[in-house]
Amino acid sequence: MDELLEPIGLTVPQYNVLSAVQLQPGISNAALARGAFVTAQSMQGIVANLERIGLLRRKPHPTHGRIRQSELTEKGDVVLAKAHKLLIGVEEAMTSGFKKEEIEALRSLLLRCAENMHAV
Repeated sequence: MDELLEPIGLTVPQYNVLSAVQLQPGISNAALARGAFVTAQSMQGIVANLERIGLLRRKPHPTHGRIRQSELTEKGDVVLAKAHKLLIGVEEAMTSGFKKEEIEALRSLLLRCAENMHAV
């Protein structure tokens, strides 16, 4: 994944953050850090860099003064769409030889694993 993302200037952690923000616009830095299993300080560096290069913007939460919400910029949407296209082949290679039903079951199980981790 690193090799595929390098030409568009993204790292895998940056791609993961942009993908999470796309799925949950307004997500906080703390929630991003929990989802990536990194410290808030580590996530702060990733988010600040994405903001610096114009892929992400943060705005104050409407009711919580210390919380800043992240959202993709137009440039972030474009770069993330390119990244998704580049990485389609990775998923196809990982599931090569799987039946359609097996791929659906795998996705379902992985989603349940992720949901379980959020409940911890």
